[in-house]
Amino acid sequence: MKALITTALAAILALPAAASAEPTRILLRPAQVFDGTDPAPHPGWQVLVEGEKIAAVGPNLAVPPGTQTIDLPGQTLIPGLIEGHGHLFLHPYNETPWDDQVLHEPLALRTIRAAKQAETTLRAGFTTERDLGTEGAGYADVGLKKAIDSGLTPGPRLLVATRAIVAQGAYGPKGFEPGITVPQGAEEASGVEGIVRAVRNQIAAGADVVKLYADYHYRPGEPSLPTFSQAEMDAATAAAHDAGRTVAVHAVTAEGMRRAIAAGVDTIEHGDEGTAAEFKAMAAKRIAFCPTLAASAAIARYRGWNGAEPAPAAVAESRAAFRLAMAAGVPICAGGDVGVFAHGDNALEMESMAAAGMSPAAVLIAATSGNARAFHIADKVGAVKAGLTADLVALDGDPTRDIAALRRVRLVIKGGAVIR
Repeated sequence: MKALITTALAAILALPAAASAEPTRILLRPAQVFDGTDPAPHPGWQVLVEGEKIAAVGPNLAVPPGTQTIDLPGQTLIPGLIEGHGHLFLHPYNETPWDDQVLHEPLALRTIRAAKQAETTLRAGFTTERDLGTEGAGYADVGLKKAIDSGLTPGPRLLVATRAIVAQGAYGPKGFEPGITVPQGAEEASGVEGIVRAVRNQIAAGADVVKLYADYHYRPGEPSLPTFSQAEMDAATAAAHDAGRTVAVHAVTAEGMRRAIAAGVDTIEHGDEGTAAEFKAMAAKRIAFCPTLAASAAIARYRGWNGAEPAPAAVAESRAAFRLAMAAGVPICAGGDVGVFAHGDNALEMESMAAAGMSPAAVLIAATSGNARAFHIADKVGAVKAGLTADLVALDGDPTRDIAALRRVRLVIKGGAVIR
């Protein structure tokens, strides 16, 4: 069977680019198709790819002459997965602490590593990623996105946030002599005029999404506190929306969440201290919630947790917030804050969501059509549907019943091109 698939892929990859004006056609014949919107997979469905697009989906498709066929017995074909919260310019904190990555790692090193991590992410089945801040690497994500789009290096299609925006004095690195200017992991802004300027500067530099910090801890050991005022949050969100950009907000505290909700942002990240009231308000405005459960667990492990229950307070708190959001009917974003833990291990967030009580099918919907809606890209990706971009992944088994099937990637197609 492996030999048959390998032969078919070799034939596809060997086709001369200029042999014909006709687009390359591939017929995929899996055991079933999970389309990204229906919780139940469709046995016997096929998918016809023409060039970069999905041409047809369904049983017993009419196939034009010359179409290459790939049989995928025992496999489920799903839309390309969407990583909702990543940091390609970070690597796990147990390898190098965050402060040292920001202050001591050369930009060239971080960029080359980010390119390698992008390829690893793509090969894991994540064909799109929302990268929420370079953490001290400036606008290097814009260059990485261009390199991927041009075919210079493989990776998921990126939605980049460039430099996250934080309140003056509220971010890091910290711990140096007062008065010394220390490079920061984000762009500092203060006042309505200042935050609007920061938003517009980032958009001019290439940001697809604006990342704001609604709260943070001003000093090490202090709890997170609200940072931007309501007026600042409102102005930043309005400026981003006027420019057609979405807004993602780091908010751990209930007050930070309330200000973000009032401003009408698009997604809220983390939300550990959110109460039923905040999640009810998010549901009413259809603001998506990205709980980043895997990052909370990874940080706890770096601090000595062995994974046994009962979980540490921070992990239990993030799980509780996630369950409150589900109960309130909040749109769920699947994104693990990857970079805190290893790129390529992105499925860890989806496994964490399932372990916390979300059905595997609902997790898959969140990571495909759900993320696509939240990020305003549902007209391009997120579903197995005629007319959308041909981002497709084949998995051994049935991920709607066994979320661990996400680890058994057998085929990755991005934009109609066979990647793996």
